[in-house]
Amino acid sequence: MKYLRPMVCCSTAVFILATSSPLLAADAKVPVYKLPTRGAPGGRVGGGTRGDKNVFVLSVLAPDHSGLTTSEQPSLYWFISNSTSLPIELTVIDSKGIKPLLETKLPAPAKAGIQRVRLADYNIRLAPGVAYRWFVAVVPEADRRSKDILAGGAIERVDVPSDLKAKMATTNKSELFALYADAGMWYDAVAAISEMIDAAPQDQALRKQRAALLSQVGLSAIND
Repeated sequence: MKYLRPMVCCSTAVFILATSSPLLAADAKVPVYKLPTRGAPGGRVGGGTRGDKNVFVLSVLAPDHSGLTTSEQPSLYWFISNSTSLPIELTVIDSKGIKPLLETKLPAPAKAGIQRVRLADYNIRLAPGVAYRWFVAVVPEADRRSKDILAGGAIERVDVPSDLKAKMATTNKSELFALYADAGMWYDAVAAISEMIDAAPQDQALRKQRAALLSQVGLSAIND
């Protein structure tokens, strides 16, 4: 992905997912994401495309503001509604950098659904208090990058709040995702529930809990 070109195509590739779906609204186990007081605006953008051979929705699992993480090397999650043979690229930039912090090709997803990128796999570390943006791009035509289908989000690393650290010490691992969500740590909450799903892929209750979490930030169309 060329550094500046995705910014140009954002205006033509925006795809807004459905925002209303009170999944499990009456279930006491549903995690409640609380908007962080420091969450900056200008978060998620999403892309979609239609064509004879490639029809899919592309989105990142990010809120519509700068999501928070306590991890130095967090995992980033994104979604594609159908598998594709087209090239896929990941770019991570910071607010002060001239060049991307990371610009790499991603392996083609084995199947449609939610995908994971571990920044640790690329030796990328986020500095505390720095605003980062990250983008996933599907590249239909390598020589016409304005045709890229783009999805992106914003992320900022913060120190673990003292009250959250105290609660983590006494919280069961299976409940950490809800604790992170309540503390406004979006990326940590998504990673925690997604890791539980990876460990128990047949557990539909976990998938419903993740879907309920995603619906709270306008991603109710993602139900994987």
